[in-house]
Amino acid sequence: MKFGIRKPSIKRSFSARTTGALTCSAKKAVIPGYGKKGMGLLKDPSRAVKNKVYKKTTTSFWSLFK
Repeated sequence: MKFGIRKPSIKRSFSARTTGALTCSAKKAVIPGYGKKGMGLLKDPSRAVKNKVYKKTTTSFWSLFK
């Protein structure tokens, strides 16, 4: 498990910012539970727990400038 600062990915941050509201609204209409809090825990509990620990033990590179 990683501790400390996460390495930023320009490609992933660009993708996250440009995923349009139209795409998200279409997925919400088709996939039940899409975008709802806690759905990751139902879908894959072990992955959700690992991600939660990772997010708590690391910090974003960009949070250093806030």
